[in-house]
Amino acid sequence: MARLFGLLGWGMLGWMGLFSVVMTSAAIAQEDSLSSDLAQSNRPPSNLVPNPRQIVGIQLTTTDDELTLQLTANSPLSASETSSIDNALIIEIPNVRLATEEEFFEQFNPTADIALVQVTQISDNRVRITVTGSDALPEAAVRTRTAGLTLGITPGIAGNASESDSEALRIVVLEDIDEGYNPTDSSTAIGIDTPLRDTPFSVQVIPQAVIEDRNVVELGEALETAGSVVSAGGRGVSRDGPNFLIRGFPVVDSIFRDGIATSSLASIGTEDIERVEVLRGPASILFGQGEPGGIINLVSKRPLDEPFYSVSASVGNFDTYRGAIDVSGPLNEQKTVKYRLNLSYENLGSFRDFVDSESLLISPIVTWDISDRTSLEFYGRYAYDQETIDNGIPASGDGVVDIPRSRFLGENFAEFTQNQFSLGYRLDHEFSEDWSLRHATQYFSFDPERFGPLSVAFNEETGDLARFEYFADDQERQFFTNVEAIGRFSTGSVEHQLLVGTEYRRDSESPSFQFGPPYTSINVFDPVYTEEPYDINPDFFRDGITNNIAFYLQDQLEIIPQLKLIGGLRYDLVSRRISEEDLDEPRQDDFDFSDEALTPRFGVIYQPIDPLSLYASYTASFNPSTGVSRNDDDSIFEPETGRQFEVGVKADLLDSLSLNFAAFDIRKKNVQVPDPDDFPFSRQTGELASRGIELNLDGEILPGWNMTAAYTYLNAFVSDDTRADLVGNDFANAPENQFSLWTTYEVQQGNLEGLGAGLGLFYVGDRQGDLNNTFTMPSYLRTDGALFYKRNNWRSQLNFENLFNINYIDSSTFGFRSRVNPGAPFGITATFSIEF
Repeated sequence: MARLFGLLGWGMLGWMGLFSVVMTSAAIAQEDSLSSDLAQSNRPPSNLVPNPRQIVGIQLTTTDDELTLQLTANSPLSASETSSIDNALIIEIPNVRLATEEEFFEQFNPTADIALVQVTQISDNRVRITVTGSDALPEAAVRTRTAGLTLGITPGIAGNASESDSEALRIVVLEDIDEGYNPTDSSTAIGIDTPLRDTPFSVQVIPQAVIEDRNVVELGEALETAGSVVSAGGRGVSRDGPNFLIRGFPVVDSIFRDGIATSSLASIGTEDIERVEVLRGPASILFGQGEPGGIINLVSKRPLDEPFYSVSASVGNFDTYRGAIDVSGPLNEQKTVKYRLNLSYENLGSFRDFVDSESLLISPIVTWDISDRTSLEFYGRYAYDQETIDNGIPASGDGVVDIPRSRFLGENFAEFTQNQFSLGYRLDHEFSEDWSLRHATQYFSFDPERFGPLSVAFNEETGDLARFEYFADDQERQFFTNVEAIGRFSTGSVEHQLLVGTEYRRDSESPSFQFGPPYTSINVFDPVYTEEPYDINPDFFRDGITNNIAFYLQDQLEIIPQLKLIGGLRYDLVSRRISEEDLDEPRQDDFDFSDEALTPRFGVIYQPIDPLSLYASYTASFNPSTGVSRNDDDSIFEPETGRQFEVGVKADLLDSLSLNFAAFDIRKKNVQVPDPDDFPFSRQTGELASRGIELNLDGEILPGWNMTAAYTYLNAFVSDDTRADLVGNDFANAPENQFSLWTTYEVQQGNLEGLGAGLGLFYVGDRQGDLNNTFTMPSYLRTDGALFYKRNNWRSQLNFENLFNINYIDSSTFGFRSRVNPGAPFGITATFSIEF
């Protein structure tokens, strides 16, 4: 079976590669036949295909030598088409609706050379701009920019003048897509760029504005403003890296970059990320195997049409230093080939004794607009991370041991290193205005190594913390490829947007581990460090290969403008081969197994009035077998399955302020949890339940005053288990109440224009420290702040964390009593950035 999957996968790869070559060649052949006046498009990411946009504002202004027509739209406009009739130049923009108070816009004789400027809706999804010359046909040079659609128009006779050699009148159509704290679109939930108000699922977008104002440099910090997301520890020794919970469930293999799964045992930086999108609830129909709590999708920064250069530097307490460079722009005169390069380096100390880290990131992207309908993007990414392994502090009794939060209970030779490398491409092609195809292929490698004593048990009477020798390394390789077709069509009065896709993914791993023998214990009240590394002698080895083939279908239906439905179905076929060797027992086992699953989802959204959406949805999740039990027959685990019912309300309170409410109920069966009696193995329980409500408020309250706030009430517990004493127990690290608020105000005019301040409140309620509910991590309220000043092309700011220096517990790693993570004390970071 595994061989069959391999042959199918490589066959699919060959077909996709051939398809890419054919499509590229065909696009190049068509290039000469296209009008030079057609826009060269700055394509969206491969996982974006536009729904009809909305133009919500039109303004025409006149200066001495220029007309400016500004269209305010809710998201990027597509390429335009030009034609002419007599002296009238006609520019048509597809896939857009005119949503202004007036049904059309026109102004006569704005200048001596222009007789009329007119904007009208000519069909359901097309807007026409007409520019009529007084004596001759104007000429147009049209191109799409990241910031909008630019139309340079000069009076005269078409073909005899150009934008570059004329100082005559121009019309520039720009698009205002800086949505600040209130993004209106996302592609993560549906796979197609869709307004959030038309999405019957709970999605929260953490935009660049929030990332910048909070000076966020790693994913964990960014997610602090996301409702239902909390830290679950996990750096260094964790198999799952920087771990989070969404609606109580761990984010295991559920962090994606531009829709493709990624892995990391180190913190994930944000230097090359444009925004973070959190989809709450099962997401298997688009993202395959995963937990029912949700997924995190990192949206990368994309190349820009105009030159852009940015340099930033930060310095903070605990000997923290960071530097970053972000450059972008066109590589040819036609601006059809563009690039973006992000470089960053950081060297970090810590409030924890003897703990430090460093990281390096190199992230280039090049896009090639082969024609107005075809775009090809190549990208690569290299990341290196090194940090001291820190197991935190232990629990004591029903709480956490009372020692200074700076006390380190490991050894200064304990180290974690990681190298990541990815290389891939994306191809987008539009067959017509309504039908398009996209294809992506990526190779990803991941090589972590961990070495240092592991805390395993705490003696409360003596204060001694038992430790074991621990070593682990791994070589993980992932190959991913997919093909998706997107189409829009009608059946009678019903509008459809169809997504059909297939994907193949192959994962291989070859980890080795060393568990023991016992290492010198350390007293938590009077630590004495040995500073003596031990010999590396791995005694447990594993080789694994997983092949996954999937097919999925999704249809968005607009029954009437106020009523929209979505339905989808995914089929996954997973083949996995694992070989394990344990020198300590000794034993050697080989496992071959396969899983298959159908995962549906359905949603309905009703909009009784334009700014209000009511929705309900049902979604399912699937996770294939990932281990074996430790009983006598080493039986293979059953696949994990999950389902969710959700209802919600989405409301636009103001033009730039949105309120979202969701209530949900999740059930997950055949759950794998850490076995407290036999680490690092797992056991399989009956059922977990998670239910609760979420409330989000995001946007601009008044000019210059922005806010993002989230509240979550969560009841996450064991609803059925083979061990009766666990039934009713709360999940580890999952608080019943969670609240976050981040708000900023920036002076809009006068001598103090550009001066601003920010305030953050982060409340996390009491949490159980482990699944057995033997100890509790107390609630905390942390206060952050910021001061910034923006002027012209530069920005300086101070960010303050934990202003009142409260002593709090952040999380427990994997819910173990021996590894509890204290939160950081008061910290300050100064940042200066400049753009060219």
